[in-house]
Amino acid sequence: MRCLVTGGAGFIGSNFINHMLNAKNAKILNFDKLTYAGNLMNLKKIEANPDYSFIRGDICDKETISRVFDKFKPEYIINFAAESHVDRSIIDADKFVLTNVLGTQNLLKASLDIGVKKFLQVSTDEVYGSLGANGCFGEETPLNPHSPYSASKAGADMLVKAYHDTYNMPVVITRSSNNYGPYQFPEKLIPLVIANCMSGKKIPVYGKGQNVRDWIYVEDHCIALENVLYEGREGEIYNIGGKNERRNIDVVKLIIKIISKLLPEKDISTDMIQYVVDRKGHDFRYALKISKIKREIGWTPSVKFEEGLKRTITWYIENQQWIRSVINKEYLNHYHRNYSSRGILK
Repeated sequence: MRCLVTGGAGFIGSNFINHMLNAKNAKILNFDKLTYAGNLMNLKKIEANPDYSFIRGDICDKETISRVFDKFKPEYIINFAAESHVDRSIIDADKFVLTNVLGTQNLLKASLDIGVKKFLQVSTDEVYGSLGANGCFGEETPLNPHSPYSASKAGADMLVKAYHDTYNMPVVITRSSNNYGPYQFPEKLIPLVIANCMSGKKIPVYGKGQNVRDWIYVEDHCIALENVLYEGREGEIYNIGGKNERRNIDVVKLIIKIISKLLPEKDISTDMIQYVVDRKGHDFRYALKISKIKREIGWTPSVKFEEGLKRTITWYIENQQWIRSVINKEYLNHYHRNYSSRGILK
């Protein structure tokens, strides 16, 4: 099978490519713009694999997409390419709309033109909006996004569905809960806390840390995506959740507890936590029903949260060169711009 993976140098995309090339009969072309969150170091282990190739490009560039499709002739499209951080979308929404909506449209049009066997749109539970203390999002839940990021992803999902309904194009959409694991850019909660613990910086926590997220280990997510790619019914949506709901503050404290034992020589404690002004439009809680993917495909998550968190922390400790390579001037500028206005300066 010939797979075009967009955004394959990012966190989930690179984990997916590594997973698929580990034991699968697939030829994979990674098409990635290499923005701040894309890193070819994530794929160093497989860069010499004859079934893997990479082209740098932007899904907003229709001419490049056309050339790539004509040359590679992909059978399957797995679209990870997206601007993905809520905080950045609040600061500058334009690039989110361009990449996440227009870029997806460009991929859909090219896929329709050559007749791909399946187009897999990798989306997020954030398109559903926010939950109260109870209940879960099902695939039938109306979309109600609250940030420019989630709105742009919802728009992309609607385009994907429209291509199925209008052109009978073979598509499937997945919506996952919060991912964590190796290679995640340290602007996201878990790697940010790990990186700040190791560097002795304050750990910013929005509001009082009461917001609840459902966490899924990235390897579990990749296995689910593979199964949906092979077995998902055309035109369907599948929620992929970890069944690991935690308050943000509890996640932060658990990371501190684990990493302080692994690095006893460092002065790591809950004194490093600094509560900061909350994010605008901050969704209170996400949780997903996963009965559909379990019933139709037989997938359930296998990695418990504490075990996955230990694996993740260990990976970051053992790969500090990777962390240093991504904490560059652009990252530091964004970090200070985002958090200095909220009361944290270091």
